[in-house]
Amino acid sequence: MIPRTLFLPEHEQFRDSVRRFIQKEIAPYHESWEEQGLVDRELWRKAGRAGLLCPNVPEQYGGHGADYLFNVIITEELANAGATGPGFAVHSDMVATYIATFGTEAQKTHWLPKMASGEAVGALGLTEPGAGSDLKGIRTRATREGDEYVISGQKVYISNGQHCDLVVLACKTDPDAAAKGMSFILVEANRPGFRRGRNLKKIGMHAQDTSELFFENVRVPTSNLLGQEGAAFVMAMSKLAEERLSIAVSAITVAQRAVALAIDYTRQRKAFGKTVSDFQNTQFKLAELHAEIMAKRVLVDRCIELHLSRQLDAVDAAAAKMLCTELQCRAADECLQFFGGYGYMLEYPIARIYIDSRVRRIVGGTSEVMRQIIGRSLFSEHYSR
Repeated sequence: MIPRTLFLPEHEQFRDSVRRFIQKEIAPYHESWEEQGLVDRELWRKAGRAGLLCPNVPEQYGGHGADYLFNVIITEELANAGATGPGFAVHSDMVATYIATFGTEAQKTHWLPKMASGEAVGALGLTEPGAGSDLKGIRTRATREGDEYVISGQKVYISNGQHCDLVVLACKTDPDAAAKGMSFILVEANRPGFRRGRNLKKIGMHAQDTSELFFENVRVPTSNLLGQEGAAFVMAMSKLAEERLSIAVSAITVAQRAVALAIDYTRQRKAFGKTVSDFQNTQFKLAELHAEIMAKRVLVDRCIELHLSRQLDAVDAAAAKMLCTELQCRAADECLQFFGGYGYMLEYPIARIYIDSRVRRIVGGTSEVMRQIIGRSLFSEHYSR
């Protein structure tokens, strides 16, 4: 594998601490969390004390003021451990980032220290039953009445929904203005009229709570507006590149883990008088996957570099997300095949990788939407050959 040059010694020291935390506080309990459908609430406070939440939030707001590579390390190590339960990425890379970038001083001072410590858990309320990748189609309404917004509507597929103390909620403040009529409003979970729905049953990622959320005439002060009224669509577009990069980071890590598991297993498993790793088909299949992973890892690392210098654009992030999530699914499928019947048993990590992988081609924008973004870019500007 081509050596990676992104990380400095302090990054690797942090990686060691993240691995120790996962081994002690996550790995022994993850199976029970999958059975109960969510992680224990205490995990968030433990993660806060260990510095795993909001590491790149400025120190004045309770974070460590670290660079984005610390977020990358957390994502990679959770993926390496098969720890799909903790919704740290949504909390740190999305909700906290929105508040840190667009929030008022009062909003940042109030929420970011609590999020960094794990006292408060954040969720991002975008998707609705009739609006997924097309955010302009949301119907949740926020009507201004004096110094308050009155919010009514429904969200679905919301990660951290069962634990969240705060939702960065996408609402229509002007239903006649299409994308320019959408605003982000901070909604506390203890507001009258807010209700958590079911913890949804999914194909995979069973330990990560995914919920319906209901808002029935929820009143919040106008000071809860995040950024400016009508600016949510532009704000969301500016942050989608980071979200999709985070997904790509996780996806390429899981793909590499699937290949490593297959290599270890085929070295030990015997068939027809020799190990499965001796068969040419095994070597060719795994060689192809290894080469693809190596190439796409270089792409992801380059996207990380661009993001660190604030040069990553939406098209490049969409390409990385599309390629890596599709590779993750293919690697999971092809590597599981080497395990035979054992690969279908949940006690084997490859089976969990297989069922957890499929959603990656959907969340953060489907592969089809990624192709549309890339395709539009190709035909809207001169394509360099």
